Amino acid sequence: QVQLQESGPGLVKPSQTLSLTCSVSGGSITTSSYAWSWIRQPPGKGLEWMGVITYDDSTYFNPSLKSRTSISRDTSKNQFSLQLSSVTPEDTAVYYCARGTGTGYRFLELWGQGTLVTVSS
Repeated sequence: QVQLQESGPGLVKPSQTLSLTCSVSGGSITTSSYAWSWIRQPPGKGLEWMGVITYDDSTYFNPSLKSRTSISRDTSKNQFSLQLSSVTPEDTAVYYCARGTGTGYRFLELWGQGTLVTVSS
């Protein structure tokens, strides 16, 4: 049974870089055809897909966040990570990692429980 678990600081200061890691157990992030996404949900707002890294290490990003977002992976640890630079309080959200069978939001099928990140001085 594949499980995903987000980890990282719960509090980040404005202008700093938010860094989160998703640890995957029960299956490999290099398994063919799977894509691994980051999604967030600000308080009182809807879900926002941020970006994805595929099983073969391609990345795609939400155009509205592309200039500040990077996604990488560590296959030796079976983890993938999100970095969001120059954060502001508007980046406060619950951040989720998820697995999909394609690179779009509609293909997401398995989610982590989410982690709250607050941007505040």
